[in-house]
Amino acid sequence: MGSTVVHLSSGDPSPATLALVAGVALAKAVAALAPGVAATLKWPNDLLVDGAKCAGILLERSGNSVVIGIGVNLVSAPELPDRRTMCFAEQGVQVDRDRFAEAMAVAMLDTLWTWRQEGVQSIVRAWLPLGHPVGTPLRVSEQQVDGTFDGLAPDGALRLRRVDGEVMLVHAGDVELNRPPEEGK
Repeated sequence: MGSTVVHLSSGDPSPATLALVAGVALAKAVAALAPGVAATLKWPNDLLVDGAKCAGILLERSGNSVVIGIGVNLVSAPELPDRRTMCFAEQGVQVDRDRFAEAMAVAMLDTLWTWRQEGVQSIVRAWLPLGHPVGTPLRVSEQQVDGTFDGLAPDGALRLRRVDGEVMLVHAGDVELNRPPEEGK
């Protein structure tokens, strides 16, 4: 889809939280142009539709700038070996690329303003109703730790409630949604 550059200034929240900013902006753009599509955010950087990846966010920092790259499957979706993917066209939604880019730019400006003026906690509050529900089974891939989603910490870290009941904060990494086994199988 495209990229944008955020030039950091003193007083900005942690640049790592820009993944949440981009996710909230992406969800706003999707809601505006495809209101019938039930999209959810997967912490920290994916947009899912019916559990399949429909968009991804990548951050890269260089000095005092962060490039936010966003890929959205509008017309087609790549086949990935480790996860299901889909595109908006498969949902019967035709979204013009330029129109989506405009909606995304407006949503990004609005969400960046909130991030800078109101802080990360406002972004966390906006992200939570768009994300996977509390209790969703998750796995932190690098550490092979399973648990359930227990919300976000005030700084945007994922709260993973482990099987032993302890809450582990995850600040970065690959988090997979674990599907519970289907009944009767």
